Parts: sequence; C-alpha cells; structure tokens
Amino acid sequence: MTSVPDRARVRLPGISSRAYEHPADRSALVALRKLTGFDTLLKLLNGLFNERAMRLNFLASGVKVSERQFPHIHEMLRDGAYVLDMDTVPELYVTQAPLVNAMALGTNSPFIVVNTGVVDLMDAEELRFIVGHELGHVLSGHAVYRTMLYNLILLAQRIAWMPLGYVGLRAIIWGLEEWYRKSELSCDRAGLLAGQDVDAARRALMKTAGGSKLAEMNADAFHDQAHEYDAVPDLRDSVLKILQLQGNTHPFAVVRFAELDRWAQSGEYERILSGDYLRRDGDRTASVGEALRNAARAYQDSWNRSEDPLIGIFRGAAENAARTGAGLFDRLSNPNRGNRDNDN
Repeated sequence: MTSVPDRARVRLPGISSRAYEHPADRSALVALRKLTGFDTLLKLLNGLFNERAMRLNFLASGVKVSERQFPHIHEMLRDGAYVLDMDTVPELYVTQAPLVNAMALGTNSPFIVVNTGVVDLMDAEELRFIVGHELGHVLSGHAVYRTMLYNLILLAQRIAWMPLGYVGLRAIIWGLEEWYRKSELSCDRAGLLAGQDVDAARRALMKTAGGSKLAEMNADAFHDQAHEYDAVPDLRDSVLKILQLQGNTHPFAVVRFAELDRWAQSGEYERILSGDYLRRDGDRTASVGEALRNAARAYQDSWNRSEDPLIGIFRGAAENAARTGAGLFDRLSNPNRGNRDNDN
C-alpha cells in the first residue's frame, strides 16, 4: 500500500462541508442556516468580545505556529486548508497542556488550538489527521452553534431553581449535545479527507484511548471492543450507556473508531476523492426536509446494525418523527405545495 507521504494528496475544489458531515449533524446545520440573521447575530456577539479575548490569551500564553515555529505543523495546516479548498488558512496555536485535546475557536476569524499532549503523542500523519479534524470544524462553522450550546448550559445553571423552565431547557441542551457528538464524527471524516491516510486516522483514534504504546494495541481487537460496547447483553447496561452520555460532547473513542472505519469502507470516502461530492455553490439551496430524511435514514441504519437490546424498543420512532419534521419544513419552505396537493 502506498503511503501518503509518497504521493500527492487529492485536492477537493469547492467542497462543501455537507460532503463529509454526518447526516444528523448536517440536518441541524442546514435548518439553522435557514434562519435568516441567526449566524450573523451570533458571530457579531461572539466576535466583539469572546473571540478577541480568547485569541489574545493564546497569543500571550501559547506558541503561534508559523514557518519559524513548529514549521511541520504549519505545513500540515496549510496543506489541509489547500486540500479542503478553504478561503483562508486559520491561525494555529500550540499550548502547554498534557490533556490530549485540540479545538477550533472563534467565528469571525476562527483559529485552532492544539495541546502539547497531542503534539507529543501523535506521529506526523496522525497529527495531520488531528489538524484536518479541526479544519473541518472551521469549514462547517461549528463554532457558532457550539457557542449557542455553551450559552444555553450557562442559562440552565442560572434557572435551575425553576423546575419547568429548567427541564425544558435541559431537553434542548440534550438535543444540542447529541448534535455536538455527531459533529465530532463529521470532523473525523474531514480529518481523513485532509490527510488521506486511513491507517493514520485509525492510529490517532486508538492513541486517544490508549496512549503512546501503539505496539500494545491492535486495530482488530479495538473493533471487537467497539462491538462489545454496542452489544451489551443486559438492558441495564443500555440505560447506563445513555446516562453516561449526559454532559458528554464527544463520542467515546471506540465509537469514533468504528464509525470512521465504516465510513472509510463504505465507498463514500473514495467517491469524494474521485471528485463526486457536494459543492459549496449548492449550500444555499440545500433542502432542510431532505437533510432531515437523510438523518432519519442514518439513525435507522445505525440502529439496524446495533445489537443493543434497548435500541429495539425505540427503533423506528425517531425515523417517524424526523419524517414528520421533514414534511413540516417542506411545507413551510413551499406554502403553495399544500394547495397544489389538494387540487390533485
């Protein structure tokens, strides 16, 4: 198998973030983008205060990556932005922290922060996957909606004394957290597209779970571990899995590994590399109804693959709800449709 450093990575001109976004992530983003002025308002508020303060903080306390500082990471950043055909190359800061984490921050001028825990743990191609993952967050505009989730969590803490209001707000937050987790799956795909090295992507996700001793780990065994987590034999374990997701914005490592590997083997990854992908010039006309239907199908496919005993109880319910929501959005987008249907 030819390694990526021995060949040129395929550039993806005009690629839309919809090309790699998980259907559940994509449906939420398409719907939110249809709300005229929503992005503009959040970007304005966040850009005036939080973004400037955060950037100044990392400018003062971290290392700004450039041709003179961490030049190998600078090359990865520029190459990833080139592959994904991004209009601008975001700034990237390396900050001293042992936690294996990286993040994309800001909305008007997004930038990336990578902890030294990641830099020290990953080899060059694994780190390229991590940088590409964060570039995916920038290209998708996830920071706008993550800001909304953060503010809602703060609001929920302030009104915890109001039972009805708090319960309603927590339901919204739970939904946003589910979207957040799906956005991580989306950007794992973006990281793979930027680096175009499936083995490196697998290694990076395994290292986030088990650390640097890669020789002690095995990809097939990690797959088996993902299956064991999915196919718990006891209904009580199924309930515990749901409870463990509360407040967790990232999917668990074995889930990310299995999801990315399945996507890489599905044929969609290769189709994108061959030039068959959604482009940005179609973003404005994207259908909310179609995005919701795709999300419903994705959940249904996931549940059909799952052996979790609790899944069978809810199987089909979300698909029906999403189908109803898709029809509602279609009617709101095209109010004359109902009249035409009645005339037939």
